[in-house]
Amino acid sequence: MSERSGIFAGADPFEIAGRWLEEAEKAEPNDPNAIALATVDSDGMPNVRMVLLKDIEPTAFVFYTNYHSAKATELDSAGNAAFVMHWKSLRRQVRVRGTITREDGPQADAYFASRSLKSRLGAWASHQSQPLDSRASLMAEVAKVTAKLGPNPPRPEFWGGYRLTPVEIEFWADGAFRLHDRFRWTRSSPESEWQVQRLNP
Repeated sequence: MSERSGIFAGADPFEIAGRWLEEAEKAEPNDPNAIALATVDSDGMPNVRMVLLKDIEPTAFVFYTNYHSAKATELDSAGNAAFVMHWKSLRRQVRVRGTITREDGPQADAYFASRSLKSRLGAWASHQSQPLDSRASLMAEVAKVTAKLGPNPPRPEFWGGYRLTPVEIEFWADGAFRLHDRFRWTRSSPESEWQVQRLNP
């Protein structure tokens, strides 16, 4: 793959994704780690929403959420998901598809502890994806949780991470005259070797 040079160069797609994210952190004005996460419900109806990618590991991508949320229910049920990261400033995107497992151990504890106090209290107070009477009732719940848990709330057992282990990663960069550059990395399982193909725009 001598043709795969420049921003596409490298033998490890996770390293390429990490490099692109580092570049986006210098160029994107807001949330360069935002991903559009796609899931399906029990009827096969798709859902997509923005979440923040928190880690690119050597073999997976990690994000966090409320385990009682609609997205978590769909992730747990299907065991698969996809996401796209798109950076307008760089005119690039990364698409990822793969299998899902929970991250609810010490790594999740450490990430939760690193969040701001208000974010941790909000995680305790919010019944994510459930109907809400009013913002006032949510703020009352935050006040109640604050009084109960104090300045160092632990990670709730209903909140934690997900690790997406990909079987497909596609790197896309805008090209002149809409002749974009696309390289798709695929493997039959997380234990298999990656195969790389250039795709038509």
